[in-house]
Amino acid sequence: MPKAKLMIPGPVEVREDVLKAQARPMISHRDKEYSDLQGGIVSKLRQALEVKGGHLLLFSSSGTGGMEAGVRNLVSKRVLSCVCGAFSDRWYKTAQSNGKDAVALNADWGKGNHADEIDKALSKGGFDAVHVTHSETSTGVLNHLDEIGAVLKKKYPDVIYLVDAVSSMAGVPIRMEEWGIDFVFAGTQKGWGLPPGLCIVWASDRAIEKAKTVANRGYYFDLPKYVDMNAKNQTPETPAISLLYALDFQLGRMLAQGMANRYAVNLRNAQRVRGWAVERGFGIYPEKGYEGITLTCVSNKRGIDQGKFVKALKDRGYLISDGYGDLKGKMFRIAHMGDLTEDDVAGVLGAADEVLKTI
Repeated sequence: MPKAKLMIPGPVEVREDVLKAQARPMISHRDKEYSDLQGGIVSKLRQALEVKGGHLLLFSSSGTGGMEAGVRNLVSKRVLSCVCGAFSDRWYKTAQSNGKDAVALNADWGKGNHADEIDKALSKGGFDAVHVTHSETSTGVLNHLDEIGAVLKKKYPDVIYLVDAVSSMAGVPIRMEEWGIDFVFAGTQKGWGLPPGLCIVWASDRAIEKAKTVANRGYYFDLPKYVDMNAKNQTPETPAISLLYALDFQLGRMLAQGMANRYAVNLRNAQRVRGWAVERGFGIYPEKGYEGITLTCVSNKRGIDQGKFVKALKDRGYLISDGYGDLKGKMFRIAHMGDLTEDDVAGVLGAADEVLKTI
């Protein structure tokens, strides 16, 4: 059978030329050839993410490695864990499993983590870090990082600001330096349009200085060690060289296209899916003003059999996702990130209309 086009929240569809970019001969990760590769990637990442300062680091891991790195390196007292779904809850549990004093600030699923609620929680004192999930993949919520950053800069300047951007980076603008973010990470299998296995991290100078004061940072994700090796355009451990070939190639494509153009395509696709959902009698799961841009979570207000719906769409060549965890059957997710086009979104919505006539 032909492969169904991936329109799930990751891994995403990967272009053939990006896949082929991985098929280059291996090189030594301690030779100049590798250092030139990593140095070029970091330079392109700075252009793509529009950052001048700080440190761009490359982990050979999933995004969860970024979560663990953040809490191990940057929490010494207490962290406020902003939870609004399954993946932000994973960060809270990751902090706990690493022995950190973590306090969960829970929003109802479908609601965002609001800046005023974070302000109220931090006002109790004792926190040296807060972590926020930008795009909560389980609910489709897109939190307002700028508003949260404004509160932190004004009232809590000593609190380190950590962000999970796994399903938003490269799909939505993130102004790390402008918004006062100290640590942000994303896996490559979503907005970057690559296979899984790399985690892109940006850390502020302030974050690295803080990390140097934190005990028991672990071995694999020791941020100061990464920064030291990054100065040589190398990584402490053996990197995923094939994936870096693909990232280098993809960055060239993305910069040629223009990041603003990529963001605009994602936004148009999100608006189209939302409009389709409402017109067909469904709903939008996230609260108004917090709707995701790289994926849309559609409330099953029509009460259709989602299992049949997802399977029938797959038979027609498109793979979407059912609801996550307790939301299975109550909401379905259509992703429009990476290199998915407006034609791809038109195709899946057209197929969905055909399926809706039969179930």
